[in-house]
Amino acid sequence: MSNVLHVNSQEFNELLSNNEVVFVDFYANWCGPCKMLAPSIEKLADEHPEVKVVKIDVDQEQTLAMQYQVQSIPTLITFKNGQPVARQLGFIPYETLESMIQ
Repeated sequence: MSNVLHVNSQEFNELLSNNEVVFVDFYANWCGPCKMLAPSIEKLADEHPEVKVVKIDVDQEQTLAMQYQVQSIPTLITFKNGQPVARQLGFIPYETLESMIQ
């Protein structure tokens, strides 16, 4: 079973209000680099249960994508205490994903 959460904007806002570390993958089903990144996102969620790993479909949650200025996908953002603290665009290696949650 996957530890990656697929959330809507209300669920996402609730996660941010819990003051947890939240790692977000803004993606789309039609996006090739997003599909290439998916196994690494799953691995991150499995190896770091202390972090809430979340996927947000930009086609379904356009308002949320605009709120966080997502202009290309994948866009990866780490939130701590409800605030964005790290941001990467595009396909990146697993080690870089891990460094985003440290």
